[in-house]
Amino acid sequence: MADESAQIGGLPAGDGLLNWLFLDLNSYFASVEQQERPELRGQPVAVVPVETDFTCAIAASYAAKAFGVKTGTMIHEAKKLCPNLICVLARHDVYVRYHHRILAEIDRHIPVTQVASIDEMACRLIGEFRRPEAALALARRIKLGLRRNVGAALTCSIGLAATRLLAKLATDMEKPDGLVLLPTAELPGRIAHLELHDLPGVGDSMEQRLWRAGIDTVTQLWNTAPKQLRAVWGSVEGERFWYRLHGVEIPEEPTHRGMVTHSHVLAPESRPASLAGEVARRLVLKAASRLRRLGYYATRLDLFARVAKGPRWDGSARFAPVCDNHAFLAAFAVLWDRLLGEVGPARFHQVGVALHGLISPEQMRQLELFPEYAGAPEDAGARARRAARERLSVAMDQLNTRFGRDSVTLGLLPGGQPAYLGSRIAFTRVPGEEDFDRNRPPVPIRLRGRAAPRGARQDT
Repeated sequence: MADESAQIGGLPAGDGLLNWLFLDLNSYFASVEQQERPELRGQPVAVVPVETDFTCAIAASYAAKAFGVKTGTMIHEAKKLCPNLICVLARHDVYVRYHHRILAEIDRHIPVTQVASIDEMACRLIGEFRRPEAALALARRIKLGLRRNVGAALTCSIGLAATRLLAKLATDMEKPDGLVLLPTAELPGRIAHLELHDLPGVGDSMEQRLWRAGIDTVTQLWNTAPKQLRAVWGSVEGERFWYRLHGVEIPEEPTHRGMVTHSHVLAPESRPASLAGEVARRLVLKAASRLRRLGYYATRLDLFARVAKGPRWDGSARFAPVCDNHAFLAAFAVLWDRLLGEVGPARFHQVGVALHGLISPEQMRQLELFPEYAGAPEDAGARARRAARERLSVAMDQLNTRFGRDSVTLGLLPGGQPAYLGSRIAFTRVPGEEDFDRNRPPVPIRLRGRAAPRGARQDT
């Protein structure tokens, strides 16, 4: 059998040519707020998700970072570090709008190959742009275009290298407003000073596994054999990592969306079981709407709830492939009744839902042709009712997009509950503009010494 590493390997950029430009926006959320509000520029700013001191910063401006305030710092601690800290309530819809403006500007210079997150983009270099001089000139034009056409308060760090991993690493080597060319021929010397956890893809647990394998430095990691890293990773991904670190371009493995998930940390007034259940129900509808926009059916609904000062409860319901609101709400009702039967009328800190077992329309058509593989076959009447519910759900999506979220819904909105649960920006998913209610009135955006819940993403 042929050595799998031979099948993995690509072509090293030994000729000095480059393959990737990686762009990382600096302190993105805070920079957008400073662009929107010039009086905040140069000031210590923390972006927070809710109005309380008992939360953490989800982003900090560089002026705030100079005082030791960073992503994850609790606001009551941040105020001690920086008494003049200005806390700004997060506006995720604004950050998404700027994100799309940034993508459009980059596309004027070179196509964006991959959006890694709300503030990270990768572009494959082709033709003359693979030459270092041309790549550097391209990067400078992108920086100038962002400054002129998107906002002077927005800066970015750009890395240029033979692999996307090295290009991303280069962005971290000079912040803010950096531009780093990282030729493979200058490795490992240029990165020898870094810690293992500074490398993309090496988190705390992987760093500990490397230590246990006797690998303590980046230079030692560089000098290992590919198969040794395969053993450390416990999969072929370790070998892929070795090649990418050495400047060898490895094709990306195709990915398949595994689930659609939404969760919500409850405000104190929403924590009684009755109100928490209404919030969870609306999360189900929100996840179902997103599932339909993505063009999938689901076969499993997961519900989780974290009891205030107590344990987490998890439950699942399985069903034939569906995408309509009625089916998901019926499964949710069973799960919520089971939850209350097991934990009683508790107060809840957080609720969340996830739709799993995603099936594409093509797969769905195959199942309809061979219903014995999908479980109990549908008769003509059941199939017609399902199709009608799907059409109704799609019509509701269209009305809510046009007239605002919750313009049409199944059941009444809970009394006293906010009509907008809000979309949040996750590590790897950037919400579409359709995830936000364009008809929602603006929220207040400035608080002094106020803050937000844990679970925030890094914003550098």
